[in-house]
Amino acid sequence: MTTAAGLFQVPWSDYRTDLFDALLKTVSYTAVSFAGAALLGLVVALLRLSRVWPLRALAAVYTELFKNIPLLAIIFLTYFGLGSVDIRLDVFTAGCLSLIVFYSAYLSEIFRAAISGIHDGQTEAGEALGLGRLSVFGHVVFPQALRLALPGTNTMLVDLLKGTSLLVTISAAELMSEARLITSSTFRALEVYLVISAVYFALCYPLSQLLLALERAIRAGKPLTPRRRRRLRTARALLAETPGPAGTPDSAEAPALADTPPPKEATA
Repeated sequence: MTTAAGLFQVPWSDYRTDLFDALLKTVSYTAVSFAGAALLGLVVALLRLSRVWPLRALAAVYTELFKNIPLLAIIFLTYFGLGSVDIRLDVFTAGCLSLIVFYSAYLSEIFRAAISGIHDGQTEAGEALGLGRLSVFGHVVFPQALRLALPGTNTMLVDLLKGTSLLVTISAAELMSEARLITSSTFRALEVYLVISAVYFALCYPLSQLLLALERAIRAGKPLTPRRRRRLRTARALLAETPGPAGTPDSAEAPALADTPPPKEATA
C-alpha cells in the first residue's frame, strides 16, 4: 500500500515559478474569454429578440450550432483547422476565440430568457416618461434582467474557468499543460493531477461563493457602485427633509397622539 509519504514525492519547489505562470495564464484565459463571451452573448440575445426575421434566424443558427458542438472540437477547428487553410492564430488567440464562441452561445440563451422575463409594462412605462429605446433598455430593462441572468451567468463563469483545462490539447501553457509537463518529468501522475485538481478547486470554490454573495446583494437591492450609493444617500436625505402633507402630524407628535385614547361614541 502506498503511504502518504510515498505519494507526495514531487519536488514542487522546483516547479513553483512555472506553476505560478500557468496559474496566471489560466486566469488570463478566463478573464478575456468571459468578457468576450458575455459581450457576444448579449449581442446574439438582442438579435434573437429583434423584430427583423433574418437577424433572428442568423442568431438562432449561431446559438444552436455552437451549443451542439463539443468545446474540444471547436478548439481543434480554431487552432488546427484554420491553420490548414493558412489562417494561423497564436495559442492564446485561438484558445480565447474557442472559449468565446462556445460560451457565448449559452450566455445568449441566458440573457435572452432574462430580457424576455421583464414585463412589457416596464418598457411602456419608460417610454411614457419620454425615454428613448436605448435609454429604456439601459436604465429600465437591463438592470432588472441582470438580476434574472446572474445565477446562470455565474455558473457559466465557473464552468469556463474549468473549461480552460481543455486547452491542454494545444499546449496553451495553462495549469493542465504544466501538469502534463511535470508528469512527463517525474512520472508521478496521481500526485500531480491530485495537486492540480486541488488548485482548480481553490480557484473555483471561492469564486462561486463570491458570485453567490454578489447575487444575494443585487437581489437585496444593495447599490454596488459608488455613484448609485451617492444617489441613494441623496434620495434618503431628500425624503428625510421633505415635510409631510398638510394636516399630517410629524414624527415628534406621532407618539403623543398614539397615546391619546379614542373619543367615546355618543350614546343615543
